[in-house]
Amino acid sequence: MEKFQIAREESKKYVKIADHMLTITYPLVNDPKLLLAIMENLFLSMSKAMGALLYYERMFKKIPPFHDTFESKFNLFKHKVARMHNINPVIVNMIEDIKNAIVEHKNSPVEFVRKDVFVICSENYRMRTLTVKEMKDYVSKAKVFIAQISNIVSQNERIFR
Repeated sequence: MEKFQIAREESKKYVKIADHMLTITYPLVNDPKLLLAIMENLFLSMSKAMGALLYYERMFKKIPPFHDTFESKFNLFKHKVARMHNINPVIVNMIEDIKNAIVEHKNSPVEFVRKDVFVICSENYRMRTLTVKEMKDYVSKAKVFIAQISNIVSQNERIFR
């Protein structure tokens, strides 16, 4: 399997995990801390899908070489590849938003649960909330994004068999 095929399959796996956690596990456990794990799986899923498209485009030499870091991939994706394939700018913003939320969580001195909301506070007590509704919206958009990426990278897949 080529690098882009592996990334595409991993992307599908992570979105399934996030969806399962949101639809099956969360209603059983009812712990808003799970929203963070759902968001992390969504981030992995979307970054793998983005990577699959970049590896695919690189294989056909449509884009220059890039470093294997999220920032490098995201900048190339955002400024060049997303436009080439008419990927919705909302998706690009969502990937950035999820990444920022994960970074805020890692750097946050305080986090807590209030009703059905997971709250992350920054150093200056700016609050970021994670809700079930927001995660459902993210999962549905991620599924559409991954299906779009899968369609794009599957077009010439017969070449690699």
